[in-house]
Amino acid sequence: MFGSLKKLFGGQEAAKHEILAPVAGKAIPMSEVADPTFSQEILGKGVAVVPSEGKIVAPADGEVVVMFETKHAVSLKTDFGAELIVHIGLDTVNLKGQFFQAHVAQGDKVKAGDLLVEVDLEQVKAAGYDVTTPIIICNTPAFPNMVCRSGMEVKALDPIITL
Repeated sequence: MFGSLKKLFGGQEAAKHEILAPVAGKAIPMSEVADPTFSQEILGKGVAVVPSEGKIVAPADGEVVVMFETKHAVSLKTDFGAELIVHIGLDTVNLKGQFFQAHVAQGDKVKAGDLLVEVDLEQVKAAGYDVTTPIIICNTPAFPNMVCRSGMEVKALDPIITL
């Protein structure tokens, strides 16, 4: 009955959208990331993954808004309006692209699971960098019912954020 009333009056139930893990590893809460920009959620809320492999894939269907020149991060706008950043490692901008290989460019349309970046995690670690990879929803206020899942091992494309 309420469903038909909602239709009658133009109301809709909020659609649920999933952000998937862009890489296999251990999902941790943003508060555990060893960088205040992420742990204090300055850029937005999200989840981080301590990756166990170096293939970073699209966490949702959308468009590449920015492929950073240093290839350490990629910004996407999903088809449902979430603006997100996948930031591979902490302070890895300082590597100036070394150990990273981009597979997409700004303006590319991607589907969940498409390869975005390959990174040599062992080389990044050997250079002294933390490989923890935050996945941040930059327009968090647009998704007031956001749920982040962490504290578990994930495979690439396991759901980690519900919007």
